[in-house]
Parts: sequence; structure tokens; C-alpha cells
Amino acid sequence: MQTRHTQPTLAAPRPGARAASPTFDGPAEKRVEFVLNVPQARSAAVAGSFNNWNPKQTPMRKESGNVWRTTVTLPPGRHQYRFVVDGQWISDPNAKESVRNDFGSTNSVLVV
Repeated sequence: MQTRHTQPTLAAPRPGARAASPTFDGPAEKRVEFVLNVPQARSAAVAGSFNNWNPKQTPMRKESGNVWRTTVTLPPGRHQYRFVVDGQWISDPNAKESVRNDFGSTNSVLVV
């Protein structure tokens, strides 16, 4: 008896049926809000390991109450950062953790 090889056939989708979408099993990125209370500042930004320490890439906006805010989507892990206020680099005064950096000061650490 000879076996017969056939190509599988795909059933036509039912009307209104949605195609299956691929799933992602990896860790999800999270939105993180950076907040800085420096009312006298004219400009503020956050720079860190997540944006190649670029002080212009993630500007903060001044909101009511003179609080500066920005939101960044970050992957899971440890991220070092600093604020740049009127051109001066400062550590986050509310950071739970910090590490020494190569410039004789500290970087703030955020764990996502």
C-alpha cells in the first residue's frame, strides 16, 4: 500500500473570527514616573542608563505646585539615573538606593 502525501488545508476563518496573535512571555516593561520638587528651577530632565545619560532626551514638565514630572517606560532591572536641573546634575533626594559614580558623586538607583 502506498502512502499518500497531501498538503494540509487551512480552514477558512469564520465570519467575525479574529486571527490568533502571538504572545510574549518575557517580562513586561513598566511605566515609571519621576517626580522632583524644585520649585525655583527653570528646567529639569532625567538622564540615566536607560537613555544613554542624555540630559536632553527626557525633559520633565513643570506642573501645578511647581513639581516637575516625566514618565518613562522601562524594562525590568536596575537603572541608574540623575536629575539635571538648570544644567546641574543632582541625585534624587527621595531615591531609596544610590551608588557611587566615576565623577565623585552618586547616581540614584531604581529597580523595576
